[in-house]
Amino acid sequence: MDWGSRKTLAALAACVLFAIPPAASAQAVQPAGTAEQRQAMQALSWMDGEWVGQATVSMGPGQTSTHPHTERIGPMLGGSIRVIEGRSVNADGSAAFNAFAVVSWDDATDAYVMRSYANGQAADFPLQATADGFRWTAPGRGGEMRYVTVFKDGEWVETGHFVMPGRDPMKVIELRLRRRGDTDWLAGDPVTP
Repeated sequence: MDWGSRKTLAALAACVLFAIPPAASAQAVQPAGTAEQRQAMQALSWMDGEWVGQATVSMGPGQTSTHPHTERIGPMLGGSIRVIEGRSVNADGSAAFNAFAVVSWDDATDAYVMRSYANGQAADFPLQATADGFRWTAPGRGGEMRYVTVFKDGEWVETGHFVMPGRDPMKVIELRLRRRGDTDWLAGDPVTP
């Protein structure tokens, strides 16, 4: 291929690249999620803000450990998702537990899903909004963890029970939290171009 043919080919490629109207490419992108996603996430908007309280964890039969616990939650992508960070601390201030999650609505399945990152692992869990909170489940060894959150009289109470076939459910964790106030975390101070 000679130099003149290369210049012609480059000019043709540039014409093809710029032939797509900007409006057509912008219509395909939905940076703030879909209207259905934003509508579905409104059922969980009560969670937004900073929450403080305690986590009580079962350490075995009749033994528990209690830690100060915080949650901070806020909307992202125009309210089409919720981001969550949960943190418990030990008496010396070190982290006893730290998790991060993203809750979203899947238009294809008409269901919520929570992508959670904790203890060096990441997984997706089904989440169901209820009239007074939400519930979700996670597989466990030989059974599953069932979490139920109730928001009533300004208090967030979340209990987690380990459920195994043929055995009574065993309470593993209980969170009791009160809303401290608003937060603009994580979308509050975006980097501007």
